[in-house]
Amino acid sequence: MAEAYDDWIGRTRVMTDIITPRLLAEFRVMLGDRCGPGEVPAGFIWCLSPDIHDVADLGRDGHPRTGLFLPKLPLPRRMWAGGEVRTLAPFALHDEVTRTSTISGVEFKRGRSGDLGFVTVDHAYDSPRGPCVTERHDIVYRADPDPERPAPVPAAGDPWAALHAWHVTPDPVMLFRYSAITFNGHRIHYDRPYAQQVEGYGGLVVHGPMQATWMQNLAASIFGAPAAVFRYRGLAPLIAGQPVTVEAIDSETGLDLRVRRDADGVVTMQASAERG
Repeated sequence: MAEAYDDWIGRTRVMTDIITPRLLAEFRVMLGDRCGPGEVPAGFIWCLSPDIHDVADLGRDGHPRTGLFLPKLPLPRRMWAGGEVRTLAPFALHDEVTRTSTISGVEFKRGRSGDLGFVTVDHAYDSPRGPCVTERHDIVYRADPDPERPAPVPAAGDPWAALHAWHVTPDPVMLFRYSAITFNGHRIHYDRPYAQQVEGYGGLVVHGPMQATWMQNLAASIFGAPAAVFRYRGLAPLIAGQPVTVEAIDSETGLDLRVRRDADGVVTMQASAERG
């Protein structure tokens, strides 16, 4: 099936954006005391060059419909699956950042919850001084939930003797603010009836990139600078109102990190970070 999407591989889009004082201030206040060091904290790339389309070009989920830049897969639900961020040089306030995005892969798999489609997009972020960040972004598509088929129950993660930890209870205001500064129209983050009745979630879903941003900034706070390499993967949904612990332990290459639900110990996202 993936061969049918070969024409999409290599498609490229170039966009520019400016790191403005207002956008940076909004990002910092959204993170609060979970903001790491640096003039432009880790995770800010996901505020730059968002998809901006007319309402007529949106899909049912509030995202730009597939078939514009991203291929139109025969699976309606999309999620931020994970990726890798490599930091080459710091951004600065007032930088005009150019992001070059290239579709590099389309793949189909069979998972516990049914058929899955994966689209990989590579991003290169350049400032006036040269390359700053490269990113691999993994997007997963899946079918609508089957009411006759119970959703898989994720297992709790093993306890960690975490050396560093932050405690967060994401609420709807936090989700709204992150959606606003990233211009993310995905309805699972603000439209509770849609999230529950159409996509089958237990409530409003916390953004994958926001969870990754927590872990990136925890790593940066420990290292004293953004991680040179940050890899992350989503494992289970996190619903607004569920308290979590963002925690880190030492590893052979730097740090292992995760976001763990306090109530049941389920890990919603895990990551690794390497020091520069």
